[in-house]
Amino acid sequence: MSEVALSCRSVRKSFVTGNGPVLALDNLNVDLLADTFTAIVGPSGCGKSTLLHIIAGLDSDYLGELEWHTDNSRIGYLFQQPRLLPWMNIAQNVAFVLEPRGHSRSEATETAMQYLKLVGLEGFEQSYPTQLSGGMQQRAAMARALAMEPEVMLMDEPLGSLDELTARRMRAELLRLFEDRPRTVLFITHNVTEAAFLADQVIVMSGRPGRVTAQIPVDLPKPRDYDDPRIAAIAHEIVRNLHLDE
Repeated sequence: MSEVALSCRSVRKSFVTGNGPVLALDNLNVDLLADTFTAIVGPSGCGKSTLLHIIAGLDSDYLGELEWHTDNSRIGYLFQQPRLLPWMNIAQNVAFVLEPRGHSRSEATETAMQYLKLVGLEGFEQSYPTQLSGGMQQRAAMARALAMEPEVMLMDEPLGSLDELTARRMRAELLRLFEDRPRTVLFITHNVTEAAFLADQVIVMSGRPGRVTAQIPVDLPKPRDYDDPRIAAIAHEIVRNLHLDE
C-alpha cells in the first residue's frame, strides 16, 4: 500500500465574476498516493484545473488545508498546450529550465538531449516548435517537465488536443516512463478510457462546485492493452459514478 503524498481537506475555492461569486470547489477531500498515477475525471467546469493550480502553489486564495507528507520540492507541470518558446529550438526549450537550477550550459544541453531521446525526439533537437507536429511539441514539453526530475508531476489534459493515433502512442509512452521511474502523478482528463488505462486510481468529481464523489482503484497489471475489456469495464464504472443521467 502506497503512503499518502498529499492530503486535501475541506478545500473550498470561489471566484469573483461580473455576475457575482462562483463556487468552484466545495468541501473537497482527497488523498493523493505517493509514487502512483492518479487520474481525475469530472464534467467541464467542475474545478479540476483549479485544484491542480492550488496543488502546484499557483493559487493560494482558497480555504481548507493541503498537507504534503512526501517531498514536493520539485513539481513538474504539463499544461494542455505545450507552451514552448517559439524563438528557441526544442533542445534549448528543455535546457533553459535547468540552468537556473544550477546546471552549466553544457550540462543542461546534455540533459536536454537525454530527455528528448527518452520521449522519442532524437534527431529533432535543433527543430523549432513551428516545425513540429502537435504531438511532437507535446512530447518536447514532456521532456522539459521530466528533465527537472520532479518528485510530483501535474498534468492538465496534456493529450486532449492530439489526434487519437498520436494520443495512443503518448499514453503507452507515459505508462513506460512512469513505470521506469515511479513518481507521484496527478493527471486530468475527460477521457474515461484514458483514465482507466493510465491510472492506479481514478478520482471522480461532481459538477460545480467540485467535490470528490468516488475513488476507483485500477488493479490491473502493466503494461496494459488499451482495448482490454477490463479497461472498458473500469471506464464504464467511472461513467456510472459521473451520474451523467441526473
